[in-house]
Formats: sequence, structure tokens, C-alpha cells
Amino acid sequence: MSCCAVDAAAAARPTNLVVSKEELLLASRDLGDGLRQVDLAVPEMHCADCIRKIERGLAALPGVSHARVNLSTRRASVKWSGEVPPLIETLDGLGYAAHLFDADAENGDPQLAWLLRALAVAGFSAMNIMILSVSVWSGADPSTRQAFYWISALLGLPALLYSGQVFFRSAWSALRRGRSNMDVPISIGVLLAFGMSVYDTYHNEPHAYFDAAISLLFFLLIGRVFDHMMRQRARQAVSGLVRLAPRGATVLRADGGRDYLPLAEIEPGMTLLVAAGDRVPVDGRIAAGVSELDCSVVSGESLPQPVGIGSELKAGMLNLTGALTMTATARSADSFLAEMVRLMEVAEGGKARYRQLADRAAQLYSPVIHATALLAFLGWLWATGDWHHSISIAIAVLIITCPCALGLAVPIVQVVAARRLFENGIMVKDGAAMERMAEIDTVAFDKTGTLTLGRLRLENGETVAPSAAAIATTLAATSNHPVSRAIAAHFGARPSGLTFASVREIAGCGIEAEADDGAIYRLGRAEWAATPPSPQTQAGTVLSRDGSPLARFAFRDDLRPDAAVAIDALRADGLATLILSGDQPAAVATVAGELGIGDFAASVLPAGKLERVAALSAAGHRTLMVGDGLNDAPVLAAAHVSMAPATAADIGRNAADFVFLRSSLRAVPLAFSISREAGRLIRQNFGLAILYNLVALPIAIAGFVTPLIASLAMSLSSIVVVANALRLKANFAEPRDRTTRRTKQTVVVPAAKPAAIVARGAR
Repeated sequence: MSCCAVDAAAAARPTNLVVSKEELLLASRDLGDGLRQVDLAVPEMHCADCIRKIERGLAALPGVSHARVNLSTRRASVKWSGEVPPLIETLDGLGYAAHLFDADAENGDPQLAWLLRALAVAGFSAMNIMILSVSVWSGADPSTRQAFYWISALLGLPALLYSGQVFFRSAWSALRRGRSNMDVPISIGVLLAFGMSVYDTYHNEPHAYFDAAISLLFFLLIGRVFDHMMRQRARQAVSGLVRLAPRGATVLRADGGRDYLPLAEIEPGMTLLVAAGDRVPVDGRIAAGVSELDCSVVSGESLPQPVGIGSELKAGMLNLTGALTMTATARSADSFLAEMVRLMEVAEGGKARYRQLADRAAQLYSPVIHATALLAFLGWLWATGDWHHSISIAIAVLIITCPCALGLAVPIVQVVAARRLFENGIMVKDGAAMERMAEIDTVAFDKTGTLTLGRLRLENGETVAPSAAAIATTLAATSNHPVSRAIAAHFGARPSGLTFASVREIAGCGIEAEADDGAIYRLGRAEWAATPPSPQTQAGTVLSRDGSPLARFAFRDDLRPDAAVAIDALRADGLATLILSGDQPAAVATVAGELGIGDFAASVLPAGKLERVAALSAAGHRTLMVGDGLNDAPVLAAAHVSMAPATAADIGRNAADFVFLRSSLRAVPLAFSISREAGRLIRQNFGLAILYNLVALPIAIAGFVTPLIASLAMSLSSIVVVANALRLKANFAEPRDRTTRRTKQTVVVPAAKPAAIVARGAR
């Protein structure tokens, strides 16, 4: 994106979390003499023109004495004195999203950086050594051959000392504790091959195996880097949820004063002020005020919910329209958000069993290889008395049985599968997720934003009289409420012929306007707009004049494209489908009926979703959870495997194993199809690797293989595994007839609680 396009793109950005002046002040540092400094992260800047715009814009603010931008870290450092300047708002006006800079979050991954450097060094050395080896293989004379071998040793030494540490440290750590792992035979084979090559080069022997040793490091580091990158992606969900909470809250004292306290200092019984646009800092109860809340973080409600005195509040809810005074009922450590963090940490910890299984396999593999190489050395030494030949055979055994093909069997298929998924608009963030995806037998969907697009649409616009539509459009144009936006989008600009002396939006109710002739028009909830509401207008949104209904508006949230096709494709693969939604029963039942899903639960809170998935697991089922909301994050982390659309909240995307970028729901069966095919290829690769060792090991023990041939054979086995992985195709077969598929609703499992489930701690 060019800089000139930043302003145009700003409108398409997701809404940023509001950072209040109190939070900026709390996050800033006191430099003395009334001067304060704060660091802001500006991730969208990327060129010199961005720097110029940001520095000039910030420096022009009253009180700002210093504004500097670091393009490398995408950080803006601002110093000011006096009142807190509107930094976030100014940057947003310039077209740049910004938030408080978190040094811990912004620091890169040092382990990944080290692995990449090690890979680069090994790749450079291996490439150049192989070039020299070709000259040797072409028939170089002894003196030239020895010179090339010494050059190869010099080229290989940095890779051995630097890149080899990835394996040497792991091997030494295991050996110090009396254990073994897959890095032990790798380390022994590489060091012996390099050491023997130096010895043979010094004595001008015809063969040296620098190419074998360094190429082995290079191939294995490729798999190690990929594995680390995939695992790191899965660790970001909890930190994303923690950042959702505000840093502090405004506390109202008994004498009328106000203090802005850090979140950790908020105690039950304190009176807090929650301004419009702020998130609720801790669990509590409304003491004064009325408003509407975005409750998607808690319940998955698709519409803003009205609240008033006595209403319960949960940490993380977003206050939309009116200022609220609340009484805290829990500390931040005991709040709803804190509970979600704990749920996710427990759920993510349960996935470690896959790594444990891999470690157990390595513990069995390494001793067998060591014992085989040692027996080969002792046997040949006893038979021939030639220690040099015996060591060469032992090295050949270690190299030819090196778990390179076995180590690539899984990650190379995951790389190819990830590419196939990406080509179809699907991102996978955990390599093991594809293995788990191939094992599922049940698919659970959230409704709002997952099965549907999460955008309201007026459904009965054709039945609304033109005059009423014009009045409703005029009133809707004054509000940013989702219902108002849907009305304005449907009817467009229509002159009503009326002029209004006053227009006001009443939080939780709707829009009230007084016409010049004294008539009162209302557009909003039926029980408020119509007095009294008639049976035809007792629900939904109503336009009224002096309490008399003029029109009723019905809305719906459209299904995602290909939702029906996707559901039928899943059934065709023998998978059960169900809906777990926090939305109202009527809305959930409508969507379930349209898709032919008989198993659905409405008004389910996050802990309830978690319990239902746990019940499925206890019944022996492996569940794919597809959801998008903040409230879906714990169950996304707890499910056997999870998936979220790109439109999901950040925490939902981070918690999910798969993210689909396109609006079509066909991504779900396609991900299952590719993962199942990937699982089949992984099993084939394991079979090929085992077959290779069964054939190659006896030949190496018999002395028919030199370390060079062993290295070539090892590389050939890796090539075969890679070639097999490249056979993976993206397959998706549409069901031929929806009516013939819909009857196959497969698995019935006991629900953890009734459909309108109530989570622990919810009122």
C-alpha cells in the first residue's frame, strides 16, 4: 500500500480499542519538570513519508515538545508537558492505527532469529562445499583434491561450530541428564564425519565427507525452523486476550473526587465511571445511568444490549452510548476476562501430549541407532583389526540411519498442505492442527459472524410505506447504531418533507425526534416506541408517531456464502454438525432450520460452550470448533482443533488453529479434505522412512556403504519423502443434491446443560 492510500484504507480498518487520556498518563514516564514521555506503536507506517506525516502531526499538538519515529520498530516516542494531548486521535486522523507500545510484545523471537541465522550459515557452507565436491568427483589430482578438501574444512567449520550448536546443545543437555534424543545420533554422526574428514585430508586420503556432514545439518535445520515457527503461532492467544483489558479505571470517591487507578488496585465495592467507548474494567453492577453494551465478548449477542440500574456487567464488555456508574463486585484477577485467560491456558496445555509422544519415539530411536553403530564398529574391528575402516562403517551407519527423512516426514507435508490451504484462502498456524483436523468426527459452529456474516440487513423493506421509509431514513441518518445503518443502507437518501426541532438518541431505546408541528416520532424498540405496543408490533424495531405505529422493521443476518453447501459437504464426509451460540433462541433456530442442523444450543456463554465441547470429548468425539467472537476464544483453544474467519476478533484468530480469509464457508470442508489427505501422506512418509532404514541399515552394516554414499542415500530418502508430499492436492467435492444429504445427522451426544445454558458466575 502506498502512503497516499493510507487515508483511504483507514476506513476499512477494524475499530481500535479506545485509549483514554488517563491510560496514556498511566503508561507515560515522568521525566521531571512536568515533562512526560509515552511510546506508541504505529504498525501501519512503512516509509519516509509516513515518518514525516506522523512527526509533523504530533509535533503540532499543544504541549508536545518532542515527537520522533523509529521506522524499524514502528514506534513513535512523544514528550509533552501540561494536559495529555490527543495522540491516538491525531494519528487516527492521519490514517494510522496506534496503540500503547508494549516492549515485551514487540520484541522479536530470539530463538527463531538464532535458528534462521544457523540455517543461513549451514546453507551457505553446504552450497559451496558441494560445488567443490563436484570438482573432486570429476577427477581432480591428489594435490588439488587435498586443497579443495582443506577449503571445504574451512567453509564447514563455521557451520559446524555455529549451526551445529542447535543440535549439540540439545544432545549434551539430554546426555547430562542420562537421557537420549534424536539430536544425539545427529551430533555424533556429524562430529565423527567431520573429524574423520579432517584426519583423511591431512593424510591426503581419497575421500572426505565434509559435504555429508554440513548438508545433513542444513536439511535438518530446515525442518527445525519450520517446526519452531508453527509452534510459536499457537502461543499468542493468551497475550492477546490480556491486552483487551484496560490498564486502569476511573474511581469516584465519596467526596466527589476522581482517581485513575491501575486495574490491580481496583477492589470490590469501589464506584467506577465507565464512559461511552470504554470497556468495562472489572465485573460489577450498574449504580447509575443507561446505555447499550456490545456483549459479544461474553455472550456472542449479535445486537447491542440495553442496560440500566441494577444490570450486571462483565469485564471486557464495550460501553457504546451512555456514561455508566458501576459498583465493582470482583477484583481484576477474579473477573470474567481473567477467567477466560485461565480457561485458555488450561485448554492449550492439554495439547502438549503430541510433543510428549514425539519425545518418547525419539528416546526409543536413539539408543537403537547408537547400539547398532557401536556393534558395527566392534564387529568390524574384531573381524579386520582396521580401526579406520571400522569407524568409517560406524559413521556410515549413523548417517544412513539419520532421522532426516523421518524428521521431514511430517513438516514437509505440513509445508505443502499449508501452501495448498493458503492458495484457497486458509491460514494454518499450528502444524499439528492438520493432524488433529484429519481426526475429527464432529463440527460445532458459532452463529453470529461464523455461519452468518455478522451484518444486519432489512428484511421487510418492500412492505414499508414510502412515507414511513422516508421518515425512518431521516431519523436513522442521525445514528451509528447497527439497526440505523441497516435502514439507511436499504432505503438510501429519501426526503421525508418533515423538519425536526430536536433529535436525540436514547440509549437502549432508540431515536426520538420532535417535528415542527409538535408530533413526536420514535424509531426504536417496540415496547418503547409504541404505547402500548400492539400484538403486531410487540417485538422488533418500530417507527411511531405519538405512540401510534407507522411501520415495523424486521432484520436478518445473512448466511455466509456457500454455508449450505459446506454443511452438506461435511455431512457427506460423515461428520456431525451442531450450533453453539450465545445469540437469542429464535435467531439461532432460524439459522439452524435453514441449514438443516437439528442439534443447536442458544444463549450459551463461554464456559457453557467449553462444557459442551468437554462433554463431546468425554463421549469419545473429536470436535472442530468454528467461531469468531472474543467469547469463543476459550472453546477454540479447548477443542480438538479450531477454525475462525479473518473477520474474527484478534483473540479469536490467535486462539484458532486455522483462519480462513474469504467469506465462503467452503473453507471448512476444504481444510478437512486437505488435512485428511495430508494425514494419509504423512503415514506414507513414515512408511517410506521405515522401509528405507530396513533396507539401508543391513547394507551399511555389511560394509558396502561409505559415509559419502550414506549421505547421498540419506539425501535421496529425503527427496523421496519431499516428492511424495508434493502429490498433495486441494480436493473439494460438492454434494450433488442437498436434499439427499440433509438426512444424515450423525452423532447425538449428551449436552453438558440445557440449551439455554448458564455459565458459572453468570446471572
